[in-house]
Amino acid sequence: KNAAKVGQYLKEKFLDLSQSLDIIGDVRGSGLFIGIELVRDRMTQEPAEAETSFLCTIMKEKYSILTSIDGLHNNVLVVKPPMVFSMADADEFAKGFENAVRFDLQGLEDINSLARTPT
Repeated sequence: KNAAKVGQYLKEKFLDLSQSLDIIGDVRGSGLFIGIELVRDRMTQEPAEAETSFLCTIMKEKYSILTSIDGLHNNVLVVKPPMVFSMADADEFAKGFENAVRFDLQGLEDINSLARTPT
């Protein structure tokens, strides 16, 4: 029950963020298993592979948020939190992602040299 409720809340948070963050191409998933597809261009749907790797790294190192990467083009940021994940945790995750995109990713010149996914 918690997974469905909090998962839907988190998906809605990311759908709202997609209105102001062009890098979000799609948000999908079920329950607490959610994927955020990242693109360089919404029209062409060009996968943002390096950006996804960078965000996965910076979210772990700077915001202490664990994510993983999936998808055919390695451009889907995946969150698989524990069942006790709360609405407050969802808010923190969404805010960390937004800050990582707005303040850490924006303006980087050579994203490919910075992209590295933590293990």
